[in-house]
Amino acid sequence: MKISGEKQLDLLTNLVNFIFSIQRHLTFIKEVNNPELKPCIYALWHGHQCCIFGVEDKAHLNVLISRSIDGEIIARATEKLGFKTVRGSKGKKGSVEATMQLLDRLKNSECIAMTVDGPSGPAFQVKEGVIKIAKMSGAPIIPVYWYSPQINFIKFPSWDKLLYPLGATWLVNLYGEPIYVNSDNTDEQDEEARLKLQNALKELEEKAPQVHKEIYKFRLWKKN
Repeated sequence: MKISGEKQLDLLTNLVNFIFSIQRHLTFIKEVNNPELKPCIYALWHGHQCCIFGVEDKAHLNVLISRSIDGEIIARATEKLGFKTVRGSKGKKGSVEATMQLLDRLKNSECIAMTVDGPSGPAFQVKEGVIKIAKMSGAPIIPVYWYSPQINFIKFPSWDKLLYPLGATWLVNLYGEPIYVNSDNTDEQDEEARLKLQNALKELEEKAPQVHKEIYKFRLWKKN
């Protein structure tokens, strides 16, 4: 019997959601220095996209996800886990629509999460989109980096070096200082803000191992 495209999407979504749900009970994330500002823009690498599971207020966090088939599956599973989603695309019309939705969510004092080197890279290079959203909304950008030294914190051989825990994993979500982008910034100042964010994420990467080591001593994790 032939299965329709919609049915296939439902089956794949349920599979992804099942995997997320099982792993959720085995994943322990300690948030470090989250300023918990509302509204704000959580800025993370595409390969760290699953770090949003560590954010406690999931009901008011909007995740930007592409309109691809893979994105549709991830979006459906993400919504089942309690998050909101905003769908984006490479086309100009889709990009404008996503931007307006993100600005509307920020205006309503909700937070958004953006993979700042997505959706297709290059990896670990901040694109200008997050700077534009911050400039238009006035919301601060909060850099986020997640880390665990465990061997079961798997790095996939994808362009973004996706990191995902398999089995019992103890991680840290490390947050940087808020970055504000003034609405009257020049192009040069926007570029300075972009580089500041990129450097902030690199600094979090350097700090993460020591932070994890210190937290591990006291077993400060709790289940998400």
